[in-house]
Amino acid sequence: MGPVCAGCAHTLIERANMTTPNSKSELLSTIVASYAARPDVGSDDIVALVAKLRRELGLGDAAVAAAQPEAPVTGGLTPALPVSRAVTPDKVFCLCCGKGFKMLKRHLGAEHGMTEAEYRAAFGLSEDMPLVAPSYSQRKANYARKVGFGRYSRDAARQGDETVS
Repeated sequence: MGPVCAGCAHTLIERANMTTPNSKSELLSTIVASYAARPDVGSDDIVALVAKLRRELGLGDAAVAAAQPEAPVTGGLTPALPVSRAVTPDKVFCLCCGKGFKMLKRHLGAEHGMTEAEYRAAFGLSEDMPLVAPSYSQRKANYARKVGFGRYSRDAARQGDETVS
């Protein structure tokens, strides 16, 4: 099943109203799992969807509690190591496979077919979670400051204006 849109969800809900409570729970878990797999979905969106679907499907707390283990909020991926140990000063570890790198972007695309946004969504990571080793980032920032990256000389800019006139 692809990403859930409002039209698709209502069609599934209408069909579910004619089925047993157990299949309604399975339907809820399928819809939520598909929705959670989208890279642009946050945890608040998932909670809101579950609440809306519970109302629409007429599910009680017992049925939803039984369905929740089948529909993990993280999109179904289990981290290879704890998130708290994923970032060290010299390496950032991939939560998919556990390998350590200075930067994860190329590895995620080449080995796992994921973008940074999909990776963050799959494991419920915040936007401020670094995907580049802190020491590597600091070293690159120091070098950029040293060579004057991002700055320009006002004298050079004036000389350029004078030659054009």
